[in-house]
Amino acid sequence: MSRIDRLSALIARFSLSVRPVTGGEANLGVLCDAGEAGMHVVLTPRATGALGLGPGALAARLDWGGASNPLIAALPERVEMAVDAASETAALLRVFAAEAREMRCGAGSVLDRLGEVIVIRLLRAEMGRGAAGPGLIAGLADARLSRAIVSMHDDLGRAWTVADLAAEAGLSPSRFAEVFAGAVGETPFAYLRGWRMALARQDLAGGARVESVARRYGYTSGEALTRAFRKAFGESPTALRRHAA
Repeated sequence: MSRIDRLSALIARFSLSVRPVTGGEANLGVLCDAGEAGMHVVLTPRATGALGLGPGALAARLDWGGASNPLIAALPERVEMAVDAASETAALLRVFAAEAREMRCGAGSVLDRLGEVIVIRLLRAEMGRGAAGPGLIAGLADARLSRAIVSMHDDLGRAWTVADLAAEAGLSPSRFAEVFAGAVGETPFAYLRGWRMALARQDLAGGARVESVARRYGYTSGEALTRAFRKAFGESPTALRRHAA
């Protein structure tokens, strides 16, 4: 059986940007000193100024969809990865640090792309360790649940049933619902609804039409999407579009 890609469908939905900042604004730190402290990457996804890497570390601000990105919401308060100085990740960090310090032509684009690679490696390491508490990372780390979660991400417009998702996971419907809620911290449909709403909000803020967004994310009509949207966010899609404009 081929290995499924647990991250690409999520990553593609949100644009990531990285810029060097002072320590008080930073939520991403890269330490390239391979001495006693070693090479480290630290991400504090929902806080700034608490990296604690000491002198010599590169401080940066990473923006990746904010609270609407479920990967950011699912990460612990602090994600840290030690890096072998001889590894390819170490070489990546050295290029990242050099670009950030010199800021030559095109450095902004280079930092965005390298930053995305660094974050993907952090996420892989986090999934490999296993999450300490319920959330999307814990769901993706479970080989059974990850198949169902990736299927949802890949086909958000489908009228999923518990039986459909359980079949993707290779579990009975009742067992799937129990394992999913225990790992992710919410029911399969609550997760699917939240993910659809996050993407619908992003699309509508970008000017997409209500009817087209409704079809894209499995709602029977624009009115059905509007009701769900108002319940989730306390405002209508048209009000959001007006504010965004």
